[in-house]
Amino acid sequence: MLESAGNSSASTNLSVSRENLPVHVGIIMDGNGRWAKLKGKKRTAGHTEGLEAAKKIAKAASDMGIKYLTLYVFSTENWKRTEEEVGYLMNLIKMHLKAEFEFYRSNRLRVKVLGNVEGLPPDIQEEIHETEKETAQFTGTTIVLAINYGGRDEIIRGIKKISKSGISLNNMTEKDFSSYLDFPELPDMDLLIRTGGEKRISNFLLWQSSYAELIFCDTLWPDYSKELFEENILEYQKRTRKFGAVL
Repeated sequence: MLESAGNSSASTNLSVSRENLPVHVGIIMDGNGRWAKLKGKKRTAGHTEGLEAAKKIAKAASDMGIKYLTLYVFSTENWKRTEEEVGYLMNLIKMHLKAEFEFYRSNRLRVKVLGNVEGLPPDIQEEIHETEKETAQFTGTTIVLAINYGGRDEIIRGIKKISKSGISLNNMTEKDFSSYLDFPELPDMDLLIRTGGEKRISNFLLWQSSYAELIFCDTLWPDYSKELFEENILEYQKRTRKFGAVL
């Protein structure tokens, strides 16, 4: 059993059962910029701290036995940010993708990237391909990094792939359509967590999150901890999932 220390306002002993774990957890890692502002630092400093938080949660997910963890790293809308911030984020992605190989290896993490990879700079595309290749044999948690990703964009690109394939749409099923998305192996999301206090899904995995349980956490992402993650998993385990049926 995994013990959680609770949040900052209360210290409670909570146990997370391995019998009812979500298979796929998605996280909108919100609050890096606001965290930095509160600390009197540049927004870019928040992204650096956010990377450390992401590593902690990736390890926690691996230790629990969660099979898929998708992290919203950079959205298709994030290009609208300042040139300085976008450049910093791109460099952060480039510098840390392959550089974290020992972290991936020690935790048996397989890395996959979701999104319009072709829309990224060529050097980052190369880093993505190399990282996916080098971690392909690891059998632990699959860490899915959503980079240059938008849910609507993924669906539109999927439709374009279908159009080019020339297959008939008359008998297409949801399963058929899913095979044309960026990562067909990725199962539907069971739990979506958003940090930072905002309560929206921001174009994140729209197809895969159709019946996801939603948890919105006020904690800014750089301060999000293993203990809070465990509390969120425990909250998920308390819920009854109906998938539109009456139980």
